[in-house]
Amino acid sequence: MAEELEHQIIDQQFGEILSDKYLSYALSTIMSRSLPDVRDGMKPVHRRLMYAMYQLKLNPNLQPKKSARVVGDVIGKYHPHGDTAVYDAMVRLAQDFAQRYPLVDGQGNFGNIDGDNAAAMRYTEARLTDVAMMLLDGIEENAVDFRPTYDGSEKEPIVLPGGFPNLLANGSSGIAVGMATSIPPHNVDELCEAMELMLENKDATVKDLVKIVKGPDFPTGGTLVENPKDVLEAYETGRGSFRTRAKWEVEDLGRGVYQIVVTEIPYQVQKSKLIEKIAELITTKKLPMLEDVRDESAEDIRLILVPKSKNIEAELLMEALFRNTDLESRFSLNMNVLDNGLVPRVMNLKEVLQAWLNHQKEVLVRRSQFRLEKVLHRLEVLEGYLVVYLNIDEVIRIIRFEDDPKAELAKKFKLSEVQVEAILNLRLRRLHKLEEMEIKTEHEGLTQEKEELEKLIASTPRQWTRIKKQIKEIRNLFGQDTELGARRTKIGKAVALVDLDDLEEAMIEKEPITVICSKMGWVRAMKGHGHDPKDFKYKDGDRGGFVIEAQTTDKILIFATNGRFYTLGGDKLPSGRGFGEPVRIMVDLPNDADIVDVMVFEPEKKVLVAATSGHGFIVKSDDLVAQTKNGKQILNVSGKAEARLCKAVAVDHDHIATIGKNRKMLVFALEELPEMSRGKGITLQKFKDGGLADAKTFKMEQGLEYKYGAGMTKVDDISPWIGKRAQAGRLPPNGFPKSNTFD
Repeated sequence: MAEELEHQIIDQQFGEILSDKYLSYALSTIMSRSLPDVRDGMKPVHRRLMYAMYQLKLNPNLQPKKSARVVGDVIGKYHPHGDTAVYDAMVRLAQDFAQRYPLVDGQGNFGNIDGDNAAAMRYTEARLTDVAMMLLDGIEENAVDFRPTYDGSEKEPIVLPGGFPNLLANGSSGIAVGMATSIPPHNVDELCEAMELMLENKDATVKDLVKIVKGPDFPTGGTLVENPKDVLEAYETGRGSFRTRAKWEVEDLGRGVYQIVVTEIPYQVQKSKLIEKIAELITTKKLPMLEDVRDESAEDIRLILVPKSKNIEAELLMEALFRNTDLESRFSLNMNVLDNGLVPRVMNLKEVLQAWLNHQKEVLVRRSQFRLEKVLHRLEVLEGYLVVYLNIDEVIRIIRFEDDPKAELAKKFKLSEVQVEAILNLRLRRLHKLEEMEIKTEHEGLTQEKEELEKLIASTPRQWTRIKKQIKEIRNLFGQDTELGARRTKIGKAVALVDLDDLEEAMIEKEPITVICSKMGWVRAMKGHGHDPKDFKYKDGDRGGFVIEAQTTDKILIFATNGRFYTLGGDKLPSGRGFGEPVRIMVDLPNDADIVDVMVFEPEKKVLVAATSGHGFIVKSDDLVAQTKNGKQILNVSGKAEARLCKAVAVDHDHIATIGKNRKMLVFALEELPEMSRGKGITLQKFKDGGLADAKTFKMEQGLEYKYGAGMTKVDDISPWIGKRAQAGRLPPNGFPKSNTFD
């Protein structure tokens, strides 16, 4: 006994055994579970379902049977797996929102687009559809090879005849070991038109085909918004993705009020989960533009989106929803299929269509050969019958009186064994003259059919002509003018890039705020405008710094002594109830830098920036917005120099006045100052000691004003201070503030 066991011990490295076993598992998953065959577009479980239902005679014109009966036959005869998995596969084949061209006609609850499950298999019934019958057409005519089932008790088809381009028409998806497949559904009429082009022009490229097959055709409709170049690249390589959006329209409720109605949603998106997501965005105020969402769907989809205000643009609201929900989704394309049922590889559009055409050609030849054999056999029998009618008395005599009539008939009339057997089995009632005429007519018809079949089998051009007719018949059944064949997914234009800033701004509820920033850099926002600065409270040792009125949708720009601009969102500022939060926590403002100014960002404005060294320039406000907490370096400063000021420049201003800490003032033309996006700038005014104290732009016609007491006063004659840029200047007018500032 021990010796017998010793012979059964395998001496092999564990790693090698594991590798072999895992490879076997991987191949099994790829070949027998997850990847579809390019010829019939089916995985084994679907193919076995179709064949089992065919064997149960569940034709479209016959009564359906319980789904449990079908599942029982499938797992008992062909597919030894769990009944739940088989039933789930069957349910999906029956769902018109999952299959573009359903293969199973389900009776009962087979689930819905909300994501609800189908009823138990004991409650539902099923039968095949006309599309499924096209896939099975010819299966009993030696169209395909069969193999033994898992237990050897039955036989099953290796592939279906597939008289319908199912792979691309209904699509497929699956995950194997180390590879996956993802093929969206397409419009059969377009696929057939593309194959007609291929048969007429063998040199047709994928680019030519994509002019016909413009993209997927999902059962749930929607709008394809992918760039045509990306669509072409996806079909040329077999890999890519397609972006689809829900179909929507604006419904006018009168008096300028409207609501948005969504009538189609992207493929494989569950409506209930989509509504839950939108409701969550409303609850968390991440979508302040939207007031409510309602589901008024019956058989058709009807989602109602209620905007918060009639002033909100519908396009902007939908753009926000597309970015934050599954109202826009991507379906990947990975045409990884089993080529000829054996080799997994990624094919392009033309290769997939050509593989189906080649399979149809093979099926046509095999069915023709099968039919030819039947015709030859019948002709042989009919020729034997004709011998009987020509020699009926002698045939009757031989059968009545000869000891071995079979051998005697074969010898006498030179008949084959098949003919003799047919004559001996012939009934007497068939010996009348009308039967003889019918046999002659049938013989003539079969002789003609035999000649046609022989020509067809011998001629490749004839075979392709027959396949062309087959494709034309499919187009007649599923053309664009039919209910099932009409394209559902609209081909839209590629989506234009929407400015993220505009979208984010639109997502924020617009409210007036007063931004308060203390000298020590504590910032907060109080709701509303018109607050009295005397009512503002600050921390001990701190005091007021900057107070500006803004909106929650505004961007707040902070200019620091290091020459950097920092950006804060008006909606992200802390509440005004307390002392606020330090700016240094909200942005990366260094400890050795102080705040120079706080201002509201206004697009397409110009700003004067200057340093204590007297250098400065004009910069566009659009260049000041920082995208990160680190800010944006605009004014370069070095040594002891620091950024001193930033002031808005009005469009009609034509001069600038500067004053130094040495109390010297200079006025020169604004055109001498360059416009830059960043840098050190040029010298505005020269100083022997001190540095720049303040600067102000103004319109010469209106004169130069400066603070005088509690109000403002104007310089009567400004000509003494007018000069060129970089001059030293002269003492300001009498009464000019000792703080050396204009405002």
